[in-house]
Amino acid sequence: MAGLAFEGPNPDVDVLDGINGLAKDAPHWVNRAMEFIGEYGIVAALGALCLITWWVARRRPDGPAAIAGLLWAPLAAGLALLANIPIRDFVERPRPFKDHAGLAVLIPGKSDFSFVSDHATLTMAVGVGLFVAHRRLGLIGIGLALLEGFCRVYMGVHYPTDVIGGFALGTAVALLLAPLAQALLVPMTAAIERSPLAPLVRAGGRTAAQPATGRGTEPGPVFPAEPVRRARAERDKDLAA
Repeated sequence: MAGLAFEGPNPDVDVLDGINGLAKDAPHWVNRAMEFIGEYGIVAALGALCLITWWVARRRPDGPAAIAGLLWAPLAAGLALLANIPIRDFVERPRPFKDHAGLAVLIPGKSDFSFVSDHATLTMAVGVGLFVAHRRLGLIGIGLALLEGFCRVYMGVHYPTDVIGGFALGTAVALLLAPLAQALLVPMTAAIERSPLAPLVRAGGRTAAQPATGRGTEPGPVFPAEPVRRARAERDKDLAA
């Protein structure tokens, strides 16, 4: 198919020129920083955010279910990237710098098609997947995905609609398949909770109803000191009467 950018007035190209124009006027070190952030930095930050979410989710009462949601985040990103392969080959949209001279291209050498953006697809799928596991940390992930989209346009390697399409694809995969993913992943994390690997899904390991040793099926009785003292006082009072 022909590219999606047409001749004449085009909001997509106008926004591209406006955002990419910032790179033309920015200092060299700013562009180098944006290049690193947009190509590697945000993806690495999302990986770190996944680790933080795992550490927090283990301490929730519904830890195994929350961990299942967290596992879905990278799986959703992988499925969304796979779904993008036929879309990209069907649309066959050239990179913007191939049709529009004068762009500040911070990462030269991109020869594959432009629609939709893999980086936008991956980061938004992870962000929405994190939102399934933990609302506040998921919002941070979605914010990072939005920043990724800005960076891709800033670097001159994608049209704004490439990014929007990636956001839509990543969100659709992460949300629409989440119920099925939870149905498959929750039993797995629940089984892990009952195994020696329990600390991976729940802080402190097994729950009280799941003893760590095979010496008994229930924990021994516990007698707090204060209730025992009161019971003895009542007994002594009855005997004195």
